Amino acid sequence: MYLLKNLLEEAKKANCAIPSCNFIDFLTAKSYLRVAEKRKLPLILSFAQAHQEYLDFDEAVLIGKYIKSIANVPVNLHLDHGEDFETIKKAVDNGFDSVMIDASMKSFDENVKLTRKVVEYAHGKNVAVEAELGHVGTGITYSSNSDNIYTEPNEAKIFVEKTEVDALAVSIGTAHGKYKGEPKISFDVLEKINNEIDTPLVLHGGSSSGDENLRNCVIKGITKVNIYTDFVTEAVRNLENTDDYFKLKEEMKTNVEKVLDHYYDVFLTDRISK
Repeated sequence: MYLLKNLLEEAKKANCAIPSCNFIDFLTAKSYLRVAEKRKLPLILSFAQAHQEYLDFDEAVLIGKYIKSIANVPVNLHLDHGEDFETIKKAVDNGFDSVMIDASMKSFDENVKLTRKVVEYAHGKNVAVEAELGHVGTGITYSSNSDNIYTEPNEAKIFVEKTEVDALAVSIGTAHGKYKGEPKISFDVLEKINNEIDTPLVLHGGSSSGDENLRNCVIKGITKVNIYTDFVTEAVRNLENTDDYFKLKEEMKTNVEKVLDHYYDVFLTDRISK
């Protein structure tokens, strides 16, 4: 069984979630591993296609493979928000354990077609696939309009039947990036989706969505939560008082580790090892 699918099905049975942590350099990747090993919990180590401006794809492959090689806990190397088949194929061919195809802004039929193409290729290489239905927007100021498009429960059922994806990212009110205010999550939509399909559900835009909101999402069926903004925001908190490069790096690692340690608690991930 594909690693990601296995991990998320374990999380589903335990009614918990696994954090999916985006790395943009070796420091962030190694920091995530240190916490995962301290907690003896699995880690989903994610690299987003959009982050190639910070880290070259080939460098990301080397970092991801190295982290997996030294890990004493399960580490799933994941391509986050793959935007085109060529990049996803490259990830599959270079050792990623799972890939995400994000065709959420395309029509339903186009999303199904491209996702199905990715599934057929990736499954042939024993790589799991995540897709998105609905659309998780970016940079929302609450009380104003957003570009979120909520996932329709009935469409979710048809989508997973047609594509055979291993995980489905759903849109229920969170957003990528920084918030102004706290998101208003539609738990009703989440519950309806969870009742319609058995496929593990994923939440994007987890950063700063509120611990209570995130815990409720996990309780109501989310098995994977993507975190990025909180890591990079907290990494540089209170660093202006030092000009020592090595002290800066150590404080950044400590700040990143605190965030992941916190989210393991929020997501009840400890349940997966019991």
